[in-house]
Amino acid sequence: MIRNAIQRFLYGRYGVDELGRVLVYTGLALMFLSVLTGSQVANGLSFAMYAVALFRMMSRNHAARRRENEGYLRRSAPVTRKMRLWRSMLRDKEHRYFKCPGCKKYLRVPRGKGRIAITCRSCGCQFTKES
Repeated sequence: MIRNAIQRFLYGRYGVDELGRVLVYTGLALMFLSVLTGSQVANGLSFAMYAVALFRMMSRNHAARRRENEGYLRRSAPVTRKMRLWRSMLRDKEHRYFKCPGCKKYLRVPRGKGRIAITCRSCGCQFTKES
């Protein structure tokens, strides 16, 4: 009986997306900070983050929430891309990564080959590095 009422209430709601997760995690970090420092500002910001996240999750205006999430993803894409690259570079023990001096793209070369000449596939720039 109660389960059906909750399901009916939640039917058609937007739910959780990437922006919602970021809001909740940021709110959690601010809550932790407010507990450690006793800051009322951090506590208020934490509450505001949770309120916005809850509003977005319970919203039935899917188009507006989707636009907000797409805008967030578009603005955060360079940072996310850079973090993924660095994470893969740290995990990869068989290759070294160098930044091309011409176009600034990262190039992957095998590790342990000594001094090698590297040619960028994008711009054709050549440089020498120790692998």
